[in-house]
This record gives sequence, structure tokens and C-alpha cells, in this order.
Amino acid sequence: MSKVFTLAELSEHTTNKDCWLLIGGKVYDVTKFLDDHPGGDEVLLQSTGKDATDDFEDVGHSSTARAMLDEYYVGDIDSSTIPSKASTTYAPPKQAQLNQDKSSGFLIKLLQILVPLLILGVAVGVRFYTKSST
Repeated sequence: MSKVFTLAELSEHTTNKDCWLLIGGKVYDVTKFLDDHPGGDEVLLQSTGKDATDDFEDVGHSSTARAMLDEYYVGDIDSSTIPSKASTTYAPPKQAQLNQDKSSGFLIKLLQILVPLLILGVAVGVRFYTKSST
């Protein structure tokens, strides 16, 4: 049976001499991997003390990298110690519904006919005026 850690216990391991990550509900001691990580040790150190699942998934790690996690596994996380994401999720303010009635659709169709006719009339008028004055 694997050991279960709290988020507080995980937060005690955030240095380059003792680095633990939480990925997918599992705790990994990646201290030995810091020097070998292709993105450098700073990338890993920035993800310590919190749920690093999104950071890990956003990069798009290979299947080889995912398989390597097994050798660094030290236990699971007590999910009750992780703050819920609902409190940090952005909810946009509700906007008032626009009152769209059918008369605005009719007005648009009418303008689609009248505006080109008006432009054509002005063009003919300008042509007629310039032709008769020369």
C-alpha cells in the first residue's frame, strides 16, 4: 500500500536538494532527475508545492517521459488537502440579453437593397452632371 501525503507535507519538499511534484494525484520525488530534465531544473522547481498536473499536461510529454514517472513515485496525495478548483475558476459576469425582434431583420434587408440603389443613383447623377457641363 502506498503512503498518503498531505499538501502541507508536499510543500516541505520544494528545493533543488529535495523536490517533490504532485501529478495526477500521485507524489513523485524528482530530486535525482533535476539535472537531467530537458527543460532545466527551474521548470520543475516552479511546479513544487502545488498540483503540477496542468503544468505537466500542457507541455505534452512523451510516453517515455510518462513511463519515467514510475521510478520517482513515492505515494499518493490526500485529496481532501487540495483546495478545490471551483474557488479559483473564473466566471465571467452575466450579460444582459439583447432584445432582438423581427423588425430589425426587416430593416437590415431593406437597407441591403436601398443603399446600393442610392450609390448607383449618385454615380449616375455625377456622370450625368459631369457629362452635361463639358
